[in-house]
Amino acid sequence: MLTRQVHAVCTHDCPDSCGVLVTVDELSGRAVKVQGDPAHPVTRGFLCGKVARYLERVYSPERLLYPMKRKAGVPKGPLVKGREAEAFERITWDEALELIAAKLKKTAEEFGSESVLPYSYAGTIGQLGFGSMDRRFFHRMGASQLDRTICASAGGAALKQVYGVKLGTAPQDFAHAGLVIVWGGNVHGNNIHLWPFIEEARRSGARLVVIDPYRTRTAALADEHWAIRPGTDPLLALAMMHVIFRDKLEDAGYMRECTVGGEELREFALREEHSPARAAEICGISAEAIERVAREYARCGREGRKAAAIRLNYGIQRSENGGTAARAVCMLPLITGSWKKRGGGVLLSTSGSFPFEQERLQMPELMKKSPLKRAARMVNMNELGIALTELDGPPVKALFVYNCNAAAVAPDSERVLKGLRREDLFTVVHEQFFTDTTDYADVVLPATTFLEHKELMGAYGHLYAQVSLKAIEPLGEARMNVWVFGELGKRMFPGEPEFEDGTEELIAQALDTKHAWFTDVTKARLEREGHVALQLPANDRGEVLPFSTHEWFQTPSGRGELTPVPKFVAPVESRTGAGASDGRFPLEMLARKADNYMNTTFANLPGHQQMERKLAGVLEMHELDAAARGILNGDAVTVWNERGKIALTAQLSDKVGAGVVSARLDWQKLSADGTNVNALTSQRLTDIGGGATFYSTLVQVSK
Repeated sequence: MLTRQVHAVCTHDCPDSCGVLVTVDELSGRAVKVQGDPAHPVTRGFLCGKVARYLERVYSPERLLYPMKRKAGVPKGPLVKGREAEAFERITWDEALELIAAKLKKTAEEFGSESVLPYSYAGTIGQLGFGSMDRRFFHRMGASQLDRTICASAGGAALKQVYGVKLGTAPQDFAHAGLVIVWGGNVHGNNIHLWPFIEEARRSGARLVVIDPYRTRTAALADEHWAIRPGTDPLLALAMMHVIFRDKLEDAGYMRECTVGGEELREFALREEHSPARAAEICGISAEAIERVAREYARCGREGRKAAAIRLNYGIQRSENGGTAARAVCMLPLITGSWKKRGGGVLLSTSGSFPFEQERLQMPELMKKSPLKRAARMVNMNELGIALTELDGPPVKALFVYNCNAAAVAPDSERVLKGLRREDLFTVVHEQFFTDTTDYADVVLPATTFLEHKELMGAYGHLYAQVSLKAIEPLGEARMNVWVFGELGKRMFPGEPEFEDGTEELIAQALDTKHAWFTDVTKARLEREGHVALQLPANDRGEVLPFSTHEWFQTPSGRGELTPVPKFVAPVESRTGAGASDGRFPLEMLARKADNYMNTTFANLPGHQQMERKLAGVLEMHELDAAARGILNGDAVTVWNERGKIALTAQLSDKVGAGVVSARLDWQKLSADGTNVNALTSQRLTDIGGGATFYSTLVQVSK
């Protein structure tokens, strides 16, 4: 068999952004193998279990391959898996594009352009697929803008408030740490390429502490697991600060040079309400452990010791106080000065390190050419249920969903589905499979996988720019969203040059920057080498140590900002919050992501389902909570609150503490009762960044 090998990049929503080698049969044009690129300095030749089976997704017999429209008289609503096509009829791309353009134009004329709402997130995190021609199109229309906050906005806003930029410790540098704290993250589930560097540090004597209310695979492998109570992370961080300041373990010189607000934070953290003893009562972690690890953390990096690194992940910020929690943890290395030594600091996201010309790609100035002649209103994506059922002035009359399974992932899904059922709502879905969302579509458009188009990539977990080359021709009539929105733009705004750009032009525009960090990042070099390192400033020893000196900070003060101080306020939906006062919903529920899916991506594939079989349809409960309700292992249970209810099977588990239950996200149509965990989650937003509060959810469980 004559084959060729093509360099690609996994564009799914993961910090690792793996280099991928695709082997293609020259005769058939079919991809026959995907493997990790051994030349990539971070992902180093291996793939996660999800993407190792990627050809099962690409060549699945369930792939959407042709444009379709809903048959007349077929109501919107859940469709039987495997028979969804019966509700639709095949049409050509020309017919689909003409239908969509005509309907959007009529909707905008009748109700105003803001009655059109795009809804997308990170089905791809490629620069082009995530946000380029789609934004141009909706900006030019004057459609409502979408505040894309469902995953990372609270933590991202927190990081920028403290440091001014989303940048952190390079994953390779974790190998040089003397202590690693993983806070609110499951490295084994969704950041697997960091694990070898952590293990390298442990072989050299480092300890691993995991802080997570659920005993993940990562927590089970740690030296210590702190099963923190959901939503109490700000108080734990303040208790660690209390110990550091009380015992005078802070790096006073570094704080003077590189921070502002240090004295105010010191005074605040030293209050008795932030003592380890009080934190122990509320967080569920012993005062002794807090004292011991806080001192260990502060002493790392001094007197010949290796530095301490924190891997902070987005689990911490999916609580009502998630922004404050992330801010508080991000302040810890500023107090101890752990940035000064390789292996120190904190890693939440590196996405702000890539100076792509995103405004050039997205062209927000086109809103001034729209009928509005101004910026359109902003709709928070976590409030989709409100947008589809209550929003007025104007109401949402057309919805365009892409890069997202909105019906499954948006919180308070009963309200979302109520809106999606509306007969007066025109819904277009660009997808690879029949999902929960396509069941409500008027028009379904087939989308490509990352093997079927070219893409430009940054990362939020490392510091290498990459290009993903097209490995195979699109299956059927699948098209990348750059093409879809470009074609719609040409139809609705003929002759306007913004919609003439294709993939090559957009990549060139994204890279057209003079930023020093992109000195070596050129289109030609990326295509030749696959990945290129960012050129971040190095010290006289050749080390890149972010925030080791004040020049790194991009805050208004030019320093790390320790004010306003991070105050702990219990989430409304928590055992210590106002929502628990009447006792109706005494259990805190973790609406977790599956380890072997990517949000809801891969959930329909048999191989991935097999990897997740032990937790499919399961509610994990502590034995004390089960006994109090007369529930035995394997019993059918109802989990409910004022927003909705779901049917699951009880599994007594030591992975959750007393008072906490856990169930994982899945497609609604794959469950016995046609619901998922988001029937229980709320549209309440985080304190910073307007993020989702999936982990601030109170429920009751009964047989």
